[in-house]
Amino acid sequence: MILHHVSRTRAPVRVALTGANGGYGRTFLAQLALTPEIRPAVLVDPDVAGVRRMLDDLGYPAERVGESADPETTARLVREGRTALLASADALDWASLDVLVEACGRVAAGYGYASAALAHGTHVVMVSKEVDTVVGVALGELAAANGLSYLPGDGDQPANLLRLVDWVSAVGLDIVAIGKAGEYDLELDPVTGRVTQAGVTVDAPALAGLLELGDDVPGTLARRAEAVRDLKRAAAADHCEMTVVATRTGARADVEAMHYPVARIAELADIYAAREDGGILAHDGVVDVFSALRLPGEASFAGGVFAVVCTGDPATWELLHGKGHVVSRDGRYACVYWPYHYMGVETPLTVHAAVDRAPAPRARWTTLLAARATDGLAAGTELRVQGHHHEIDGVAPVLLDPAALDDPEGVAPYYLLDGARLTRPVEPGGLIGLDDVEGVDEPALAAYRQGIAGTTTNGDDR
Repeated sequence: MILHHVSRTRAPVRVALTGANGGYGRTFLAQLALTPEIRPAVLVDPDVAGVRRMLDDLGYPAERVGESADPETTARLVREGRTALLASADALDWASLDVLVEACGRVAAGYGYASAALAHGTHVVMVSKEVDTVVGVALGELAAANGLSYLPGDGDQPANLLRLVDWVSAVGLDIVAIGKAGEYDLELDPVTGRVTQAGVTVDAPALAGLLELGDDVPGTLARRAEAVRDLKRAAAADHCEMTVVATRTGARADVEAMHYPVARIAELADIYAAREDGGILAHDGVVDVFSALRLPGEASFAGGVFAVVCTGDPATWELLHGKGHVVSRDGRYACVYWPYHYMGVETPLTVHAAVDRAPAPRARWTTLLAARATDGLAAGTELRVQGHHHEIDGVAPVLLDPAALDDPEGVAPYYLLDGARLTRPVEPGGLIGLDDVEGVDEPALAAYRQGIAGTTTNGDDR
């Protein structure tokens, strides 16, 4: 049963999707079959044949799909009510589009698509978090100047967390920490003492004896982390997503690499408490990521999002605790959480919000996603973003407060480094600066500098 929704009554919204032939693209296109008021007018991907195969698999009628290599053909296909398949931006006709959903995941291409869309009167839904961490401030300013929307896409954790923060703030709760779970849970088999994460299993016999936090929360977390040290739990993608949230909320990382505690859902309100209350936080207003620990058969956090808040009336929160809500043992903190992110299934929400020009916080450079060398890097080293976690070999992502840096404008954004080459060596632990590299995308660099200069010269933002 699909209930009628007021969204179904609006005129069709013509959408272009870049990076169409990917997991995100498929989930979005599959959902559009159930939301006829949003029409996939244009799909952009170098692998046009792959997009065609995906559309066939999804049941799109072949006669409703056509290929285009120029704007005129694209405009004609859209007028005919067909879906135009494009290999590149050269064939885009912006006059045929209402919203761009940018999901190519690459800074240079993504900035090119998004800036062109905004320049031509097309709203932008930004799914490529990597792009947002470099040029989100500049794109937000361009959208505002042109009376358009620039929004993170629902279905990924940044937009979902921003929705949760909006709800928490609207009801008047005092936020201590916000964040998400890592993409994959840690599943512990207490019989064998083995832990599985994303298909990788390791022996962690000590973990079975650490299922309770005990009185020494930091100590227990340290022992849990040691027990699963052979698993890769932190990812550049996590830092990327939390940067998107931080730039729109003013929240900051408590430590630059984030804490990544191994935690069970019911413990979050005790863990993300102030140190003086037995938790791990040196500050409040923190963004962070945790590794969700569960036993076989227990519900997953599903890479969802959370907000830890201060409680108020003790009787109210004792009542809520009795109904199963997550409240700290001392009653001072509570955790509100949404255990899901459904990728493109949720993105129609953002398409509607963009067309409706729904109010949303604009990005400001209150946090920078920077790059710190983990190894000694020689001059001439080529830096490439690659792999499932979108990472650069020998380089760690860090979340930095620009107000604490001597030269924030000289810091290189992590994802701007894709394809760049070091012009001089960088010692282990050193931050990579813009003066250390050559070959970065010049339009994206100019947009980043425009945004960071505005932030660091504005006393309100600092």
